[in-house]
Amino acid sequence: MPLAARQSVVPRWVPVAIALALLLAGAILEVAWGQTALTPDERAFTERNPERWHRMSPEQQQRALERYRHWRALSPEDRKAARENLQNFRALPPPERQRILEDFQRWNELPEARRQELQQAYDRFQRLPPEQRARILERYRAFQGLPPEERQRLMQNYQRWQRLTPDERAQLRERLRQMSPEERERFRRERHGEAAPR
Repeated sequence: MPLAARQSVVPRWVPVAIALALLLAGAILEVAWGQTALTPDERAFTERNPERWHRMSPEQQQRALERYRHWRALSPEDRKAARENLQNFRALPPPERQRILEDFQRWNELPEARRQELQQAYDRFQRLPPEQRARILERYRAFQGLPPEERQRLMQNYQRWQRLTPDERAQLRERLRQMSPEERERFRRERHGEAAPR
């Protein structure tokens, strides 16, 4: 059979089917990689532990790639600090590591506005003179060492204080300044409904 005759035997839809099959194969490969456009270093990242990568859901793969991209965007100094933090974390006793992970989980569950508010408070704390930071940390440790009911009472006092106007706070400070230690103790007990010692 002449060449021209043999070519006419192949239906016209065959090249289209082959092209579609190639496109489909490419799409399947892209889905298998979890991304449509990985850079060479991102592809190398996914190939480091292929079994683990393929066990991940597409959402987990996406999160892993986002963390990797964030890491790549860090400055060398920030990467060094992150490595040191990780080494310090790994050196902690297991209960302490667990507590940190739980705190981190709670942090991630906070609304973005609250996270920003806390970050600003932390930044303000970091700008304080070292001796003032030390005093605050000392008070915090003392607070943590109190029995739960005493901590609760102090938190209620703090919330009451927060609700006062600046003028009311100034008046209360002045009133407390003028009291003797015994009067201050009596005032404290009255505010908390405690019985006077016998």
